[in-house]
Amino acid sequence: MSGTTVISAGAGFLADALAGQSGAVSRVDWRPPPAELAEPLATVTADPRRAEANATAVDRVLASTAKLVDVAPAREVLRLAHGAFLHAGPPIDWVRASGPLRGALIGAMLFEGVAGTPEQAERQLAAGAGIWLDSCHHHGAVGPMAGVVSPSMWMLVLEDPATGRRAYCSLNEGLGKVLRYGAYAPPVIERLDWMSTVLGPTLRDAIRRHGALDITAITAQMVQMGDEGHNRNRAGTLMVLRDLMPTIAEVGASSADVAQVARFIGGNDHFFLNLVMPACKLAMDAGRDVPGSTLVVALARNGTDVGIQVSGTGDRWFTAPAPVPDGLYLGSYGPADANPDIGDSAITETAGLGGFAMAAAPAIVQFVGGTVADAFAATQQMYEITLAEHPRYQVPVLGFRGTPVGIDVTRVVRTGILPQINTGIAGRVAGTGQVGAGLVRPPLDLFEAALHGLAERAPAVSFA
Repeated sequence: MSGTTVISAGAGFLADALAGQSGAVSRVDWRPPPAELAEPLATVTADPRRAEANATAVDRVLASTAKLVDVAPAREVLRLAHGAFLHAGPPIDWVRASGPLRGALIGAMLFEGVAGTPEQAERQLAAGAGIWLDSCHHHGAVGPMAGVVSPSMWMLVLEDPATGRRAYCSLNEGLGKVLRYGAYAPPVIERLDWMSTVLGPTLRDAIRRHGALDITAITAQMVQMGDEGHNRNRAGTLMVLRDLMPTIAEVGASSADVAQVARFIGGNDHFFLNLVMPACKLAMDAGRDVPGSTLVVALARNGTDVGIQVSGTGDRWFTAPAPVPDGLYLGSYGPADANPDIGDSAITETAGLGGFAMAAAPAIVQFVGGTVADAFAATQQMYEITLAEHPRYQVPVLGFRGTPVGIDVTRVVRTGILPQINTGIAGRVAGTGQVGAGLVRPPLDLFEAALHGLAERAPAVSFA
């Protein structure tokens, strides 16, 4: 068998036996779909609209670009009123909210002055009087981790210059005990106050003086510099600081404020994450509402549920219980301290970044766990369940091959291969903050439910 490579799919014992003889075995993680899915799978794959619909949806995604055009309070750009709060993931109420989401909502209540103490905030949220909660995705926004947005928080405003469509994300607080991980101690609120009185206005003045900043171009460049756009954004952050710093120094802020802004952005490697996310939101929203398309346009978690939306099924959410990530933990924290997966940041994976681009950023395994080989394997595997390769986001070590983009419901169901997400891990108890970072895959139930939803909308086809 010298010089021969065998591709093995299915039972592992055959591959093991062949490996013992030749060592040249390529294993494919494949299993047949469950028998009960045969009919809806046949219905969806036979839909005469599907091929063209997917081509249209993906073309729109790949054509989308994003520029940072403004920074402004959520009350202005999202029209959030007093007592209104957005959150990550599919819609959820206080009763079912996870610990970190509850903690972030408590913190936002304190920040907005809606409540004076954590206990008062919790009582008001439980009663629901004068409180309004909704998903960020329903308002063209995305939020990392708990993703809580309140009226006084400043938002990054991104725009697709070709269509005028906009998407929004809050400013990144950094790592550790921060609101998005469910922490609400006084230092958390003090940081939010500084971000709303100094950081936000300074960035607004700078971007309006500088002009629109091309986030798509920076993202494409940073992928070739070792960032994957979800948990590694060091190069992207520094490129933004490089481009904006001269203008920040010119906007008339005090030297102390300029220094503090520069120090905050330069010391926060995740600052660019909150620019990547709305850029990806813009791209995936461009692929929405194409009848017959099986493209996943949103993948989001609220700490209790994980949900997807599909181009061909409109705004409908398909949900399942959120799994707990497997990863590396900070200090004395361990798996028992971890909350189930949370955040809108998996929008990066839907757009070909994050876990789908780990081959471009092998150093990410030092943060989320695994090995360099795992990072390469993750990207290679994602080509099996996607519709295209991104022409802008190219992986040098793969010969500048484009990252896999466009999760296809039918390919996930047919192969059993689930999307790879790299993510932060929030403490399950409200107020804890970040406890680690790791890897997670959403359950197959999501994609099976979406398949049934697509089948319901497919034209009748006879299989006689």
